Amino acid sequence: MKKIVFTLSLLIIFLCCIPAILSAEQSKIAIFDFQKIINESSMGKTTQKQLMNRGNEFQKKLKTEKSKLEAMTKAYEKEKLVLSPEKQREKETEMRNRINDFRRLQNDFEREFKQLELESLNKIQQAVVGIAKEIGEQGKYTLILERKAAGIIYFAKSIDITTRIIKKYNQKAKENN
Repeated sequence: MKKIVFTLSLLIIFLCCIPAILSAEQSKIAIFDFQKIINESSMGKTTQKQLMNRGNEFQKKLKTEKSKLEAMTKAYEKEKLVLSPEKQREKETEMRNRINDFRRLQNDFEREFKQLELESLNKIQQAVVGIAKEIGEQGKYTLILERKAAGIIYFAKSIDITTRIIKKYNQKAKENN
């Protein structure tokens, strides 16, 4: 008798849960590729161009400084034989200082460029995340993932919303200009 009551109770509980299971919302998942957005969106291209121009400026300044340093080294090598030991030490100290200044300048440029790159990418990322949230709310998505950050190896192209994000991002960029 106890087995029958227990079995009937389980059957009733199971039958009560079926409508809840069947009526549960279907999960809607989307994926976007941030690198593709950077490479193909108008703002991403503009940012890349700005970074490249800034990097070229830094390279020109470093090249100029390096040329000055090389000229100074050549001049010292020519004068070295006729200079007194005291003057040689002075020139060598001056050259070491210039070399250290060049290395410092190189490190400063590198640090500044990395900071500029990081700020630019963060700015794009904030805009893209906002657009992805907007698309998620409008499309009633359960989950939106960034392809590389989520470590996704394979996904169906039908859930890729990268082009939609690029279109909205380009549209917002036009509106802001």
